[in-house]
Amino acid sequence: MSYELYSKEVMKHFKKPFNVGKIENADGVGKVGNVVCGDVMYLYIKIKKNKEGTDAMKDVISEIKFETFGCIAAIATSSMITRMAKGKTIEEALKISKLDVANALDGLPKIKLHCSVLASDALTEAICDYLIKNKLQIPEELEKRHQQIKKETEFVEEKFKDYVKMEKEIWGIKEK
Repeated sequence: MSYELYSKEVMKHFKKPFNVGKIENADGVGKVGNVVCGDVMYLYIKIKKNKEGTDAMKDVISEIKFETFGCIAAIATSSMITRMAKGKTIEEALKISKLDVANALDGLPKIKLHCSVLASDALTEAICDYLIKNKLQIPEELEKRHQQIKKETEFVEEKFKDYVKMEKEIWGIKEK
């Protein structure tokens, strides 16, 4: 198999990914996936409260890990987003875009750009989870992103169910 489609940076993060694993009792967990391509990402964060303790957006991501089931690009983008977000405030971390992730990996093939979207969405969802668990105010823009991610996930899952139903009908597979 040829990996020429991928940059050296992508292959570095795929072969020896950073921050792999699960954080027990994580302060926030983001789970995203694309049932069409099969990629699933879990992103776990630990948060250190800021010194003033008044603005949650100034809290710092002190630890971040991921578990990803997916392709080369999915693993590389998961690894990269953890490198980019660790040590950042929530406010800074939320500014990390899909393009920032792809650019940090020296690019991704067009067909794999959705992996950088999943990585940035996983971070968004982990931060939302942290804010929700701690009954902290969710900024309006973040709430919009969170709702959009939920809507897209539900849409893709529904389309996947339709696809599976169609395949079962075509192949004559009966439910047990």
